[in-house]
Amino acid sequence: MSGKECWCWDNVFDNNYDEIEPESFTLPSPIPQWSQGKGFGNGKICLGEIEVARITKFTKIWSCCPLFGKSKSVSFYKPDEIPQGFSIVGHYCQPDDEKNITGYVLAVKDLSTDQKPKKPLQDSTSKLPALAKPTNYTLVYSPNALFKEVGYVWLPNAPVGYKAMGFVATVEPHEPNVNEVRCVRADLTESCEACEVVFSYNSLLSKSQFRVWKTRPCERGISCRGVSVGTFFCSTSFTKGDDLTIACLKNLDSSLQAMPNLEQVHALIKHYGPTVYFHPNEIYLPSSVEWFFKNGALLFEDGKNNNGIAIELKGANLPAGGRNDGKYWLDLPSKDDVNRHTVKCGKIETAELYVHVKPAEGGTLTDIAMWIFCPFNGPATLKVGWLNLDLKKVGEHVGDWEHYTLRISNFSGELVSVYFSEHSGGEWVDARDLEFIEGNKSIVYASRNGHASYPHPGCYLQGNTKLGIGARNDCAKSKYYIDSSSKYRIIAAEYLGEGTIVEPPWLQYMREWGPTIEYKSGSEVDEIIKHLPYIFRFSAETLVELFPNELYGEAGPTGPKEKNNWFGDERW
Repeated sequence: MSGKECWCWDNVFDNNYDEIEPESFTLPSPIPQWSQGKGFGNGKICLGEIEVARITKFTKIWSCCPLFGKSKSVSFYKPDEIPQGFSIVGHYCQPDDEKNITGYVLAVKDLSTDQKPKKPLQDSTSKLPALAKPTNYTLVYSPNALFKEVGYVWLPNAPVGYKAMGFVATVEPHEPNVNEVRCVRADLTESCEACEVVFSYNSLLSKSQFRVWKTRPCERGISCRGVSVGTFFCSTSFTKGDDLTIACLKNLDSSLQAMPNLEQVHALIKHYGPTVYFHPNEIYLPSSVEWFFKNGALLFEDGKNNNGIAIELKGANLPAGGRNDGKYWLDLPSKDDVNRHTVKCGKIETAELYVHVKPAEGGTLTDIAMWIFCPFNGPATLKVGWLNLDLKKVGEHVGDWEHYTLRISNFSGELVSVYFSEHSGGEWVDARDLEFIEGNKSIVYASRNGHASYPHPGCYLQGNTKLGIGARNDCAKSKYYIDSSSKYRIIAAEYLGEGTIVEPPWLQYMREWGPTIEYKSGSEVDEIIKHLPYIFRFSAETLVELFPNELYGEAGPTGPKEKNNWFGDERW
């Protein structure tokens, strides 16, 4: 592994954005030909009465570039190279400082127009066709003299019984042709919400504002059917939380035919599985769950004065199901056991990634969540200005579950993004911003002691970054690593049907994997604060508020299946 050259895909592009017309991003290596299956990687996905295709080729229409202020410019694009028989539902928008086109827009096709129409998967109470032209358009925004270019943004007005899916941009002041886009019958749609801001402009001179957002389905998770169409939402008066004037699609195909079969899942993991690097100074390394049990982990029950119960190799004697009611917890071997320190430090040679495969966005995407287990989470290191303070106990807890998630497009089998779980939150990182180590395999950096996942090496501060105060998360390459493309085990994939994947007994344990630890007033942190240099003239109470809550009390973490992102979407 140490002989492999590591590089970041971003580095191969010029930084002069004005001279480069963005092109669609491509992964470092070609995508393989996936084995045959129902519908995965076929380029088109059936959603019931309509079929969708993913469009990634665009023609630029105009750029919204303010002459004054700090607002960055964005450009509006029209989808190009539309498959025969398909129609677009709206245009695309992206900031101009991005070097690649990373988004998409879905094109739609009414399956009843086929010569051999497919039988609808759900009886419709409406005789209306699935798609319809807008009746006309409403002008949403046109820039004034404070912009370099002149252009217009229009909202399609849907006929009764239909929903608009996106907006249309033009350089001409008259309404677009009604043939430009299609609206979708309302029962084939889901509500969507504004999420990431693409562009924001406020003018004190003209008292005007204009904002553009990306959108996503309001309801997201394994059982949710909403499908993003890739278009944008824009407004001059919208407040986040208001109902949007556009919708997203709904997948009415309950069979989720575009999801990968088991053979394809293995192929995806082998092709994209990241290498997880631990810090060179990491003491508390991962292990397999079975190694943890085999080497003396104990089960305790509340109210019983006992020395703990040894756990069977696969966890068959753990209480299964229910909820985390605090009645049971796991712990390391007893303090008088010479094996306690060994177990605390883990054994990376036995470690493997535990994989949960699940549908996202109505089965148009596949999420491959990869969980890693560490027997122990080490103490925190505080950063206060230029000072770094290693704590002795605060931040410690037994049993540490962390994960990252690969998001795959079911249209092509292409890696779209990776979610990095970072303590109580996390972030999605586009594939173009990942660090690749070999082919299309990226790198995940696990932070020292805490094992949170990050996309690049460095120090990530958990606290107040402006003041430089918080808990350090240090990431770097080392000789300690796990190649998840080979060291993995699939533990769950509900959509494949009962019996396809046998879940291990320990996965059904919904209680805590470590005892609860509380750090009350007078703890290490409070003592350290009292001895800080004079320059830090915060009161102890004020400074404490800047540190993460995790430093002041550690409940033993629950296992993967008890986390809300097991059945839901990631926290973002």
